[in-house]
Amino acid sequence: MGRKVTKWPDKGSGRDVLYPSEMTIFAITLTKVSSMKKISALSISLAVIVLSSCGGGADRQTDTSLEPDHEKVTQKAPSAIEAQLALGEKIYKEKCVVCHQADGKGVKGAFPPVAMSDYLQADPRRGVEQVLNGSHVEMVVNGETYNQPMTAQVDTKEEALAVINYVLKNFNGFDESKFLSLDDITDIQIKPRE
Repeated sequence: MGRKVTKWPDKGSGRDVLYPSEMTIFAITLTKVSSMKKISALSISLAVIVLSSCGGGADRQTDTSLEPDHEKVTQKAPSAIEAQLALGEKIYKEKCVVCHQADGKGVKGAFPPVAMSDYLQADPRRGVEQVLNGSHVEMVVNGETYNQPMTAQVDTKEEALAVINYVLKNFNGFDESKFLSLDDITDIQIKPRE
């Protein structure tokens, strides 16, 4: 079997030079290109890539079939209650879930449940105060005694209210008519942090 040989005229001498393959021709041609030609070729290639990636600046007809019809679609801003519940969920997931668990059932004998909690349902204001100021009292929740201390979890009444209303709705079945408002907790004092 013979190797493929390609004849290529050598412009300098006028003679044909034999090369073993087309790849070699390409490689030799590239090595003969001057630095300026390489830079020019690279610049042109880069310009083509840039222009093709940004649309090339050509005027194009925009397809508006996928754009929302602003007359038909109006985004509704979240209500104050929805915003409060979103904040309550965020706080619960960041601070409460470790002890009270994702399902709100707590850890029997260690951390009381907030889900279907007779203790919380009997006095949600007390829950706000405990979230805001912490709690170091023994409590009986759903017939089980808990005495694990809880540190303050939030800094403002608004945050405490948000997380308690979130817990009341999501783990105790309360609707908006049973939620606490800031007016309901105005007399709760925020104790100094130790």
